[in-house]
Amino acid sequence: MHFYAIRATMHSVMNSAPDSLRSRQLAETSRRLRAEARRLTAERGLAGFTVEEVCSEVGVSRRTFFNYFASKENAVLGIAARTDISDLDDAFLASRGDVLDAGDVLDALAELHIARWERMDMSPAEVPALVAAFTRAPQLVQHLLDIAAIGEREDAALVARREGWAEDDPRAAIAVQLITALIRPTVSEYFAGTGEDFRTVMMRKLAIARAFFAA
Repeated sequence: MHFYAIRATMHSVMNSAPDSLRSRQLAETSRRLRAEARRLTAERGLAGFTVEEVCSEVGVSRRTFFNYFASKENAVLGIAARTDISDLDDAFLASRGDVLDAGDVLDALAELHIARWERMDMSPAEVPALVAAFTRAPQLVQHLLDIAAIGEREDAALVARREGWAEDDPRAAIAVQLITALIRPTVSEYFAGTGEDFRTVMMRKLAIARAFFAA
């Protein structure tokens, strides 16, 4: 499938996400929980506060906290407990063309990650608090890496399913690893405040990678 057809498929899914008062209220509660967890982590470290303290500051119950985040660590990182992105995965699976094309796989994976990023409620304004939390609690890095490793395995299985490959086909893992390698500098550049959106930065880096491998 042509790149622009892949993008159109993913974009239509993004546009179908609900934009209601309820969803905005949920997003605001999530933002406040993240902000408070990061503030307390930066001040005291992860072991220096409880979930109950976060809830007290935000004005929600412990049960509500766990509806949003599975742990203090995940609240700091902004990893939601129940975010349903199955529609994005379905769009990725549906975007396959009739002919095997390595470029098509990478384009589709890039679009999938861009769509996931756009579904997240994360802005450059949150970066200083996140950096402060990482500085005080460096164990968050390993927690994030563990979660990323699980995500890579799941994405490799998704690629294999899309292409009709065996689940352990090394091509699927390599495709995911290539895109993951581009995501890290993309996130860094986006949060540096260059004024460019995530999509623009990501697709530029993918184009550079293509040119490098084609040389």
